[in-house]
Amino acid sequence: MIDGAGVAAGPAAAPGTNGGLDAAFLDVVSDRTAGDPMRPGVRWTNLSLAAIAKRLAAAGFAVGRRAVRRLLRRHRLGRRKLSKNVVMGDRPGRDAQFLNIARLQGEYLAAGEPVISIDTKKRELIGNFFRPGLVLATGPVEVFDHDFPSFGEGVVIPHGVYDVGRNVGHVTLGTSHDTSAFACDSVRLWWDRQGRAAYPNATRLLVLCDGGGSNSASRHLFKEQLQRLADDLGLEIRVAHYPPYCSKYNPIEHRLFPHVTRACAGIVFRCVELVERLVARTATSTGLWVTVDVLDRVYETGLKVAADFKATMRIVFDEVLPKWNYVAKAAAAPG
Repeated sequence: MIDGAGVAAGPAAAPGTNGGLDAAFLDVVSDRTAGDPMRPGVRWTNLSLAAIAKRLAAAGFAVGRRAVRRLLRRHRLGRRKLSKNVVMGDRPGRDAQFLNIARLQGEYLAAGEPVISIDTKKRELIGNFFRPGLVLATGPVEVFDHDFPSFGEGVVIPHGVYDVGRNVGHVTLGTSHDTSAFACDSVRLWWDRQGRAAYPNATRLLVLCDGGGSNSASRHLFKEQLQRLADDLGLEIRVAHYPPYCSKYNPIEHRLFPHVTRACAGIVFRCVELVERLVARTATSTGLWVTVDVLDRVYETGLKVAADFKATMRIVFDEVLPKWNYVAKAAAAPG
């Protein structure tokens, strides 16, 4: 990945008169675009002007830095205030993994196979607690002056699944804990609500996710739940993790979560049913829409994988960057 001063970005505007160049420009920055899950329309790229010009040249457009600046202005990518976007660490193979994810995503989409981006949004307290945002009201809306969980009526944990090819989202609202089982159950619900009908001939599924939390790249517990999911869905499930410190480049962070945040802004989460109604109204002018499920199952924490899982698992690790890339093979149908 190219370090140094990146370019902050706003939402893309409509293409200008040079449609081919505009399309090429959007294409070369697409796999290096990050976003803020809490603020819709705030996006940026870490590519420099020179790097963008080099990529455009490879696509058949010989342009200089001045032309790149015009493209940035045309698509409303510009200078912004200081942001906490400088990564605090690096990992060997980080650039290679970005290229690998772009290759896999293009391959699956071209074949008509589903590509989803998953992550868990911030845990929220249920009750009379402060939430950021503004709403129209006839008077002040008063809430507790401290966010003490003991004053609440529970929690809600939104887990998102974003269908990259269809620009459609699904959010599962958990009321227990963010575990590997919860994350895989959320994908299962997405498949039942959307995926099965949208991809009736699918044989495999590509999952893009970061490397920590309930879908940790370093824990076998997630792989055990993933194996069960592959068996249940009858699909080969390939996982590609974003490298450490790069989770903001996961598509769901800037294509789904900011819009969910906007739909819920400024409203007190007094009950889970209210959160469900708010999330369900998430939509954009570019066609994004969202389905929602409430999952009130209790998920235990501190679990360990089955004693024989490592010996019997059908997880196949890639030869290159195996920690971040692997496939869960579905069990063969009895016959």
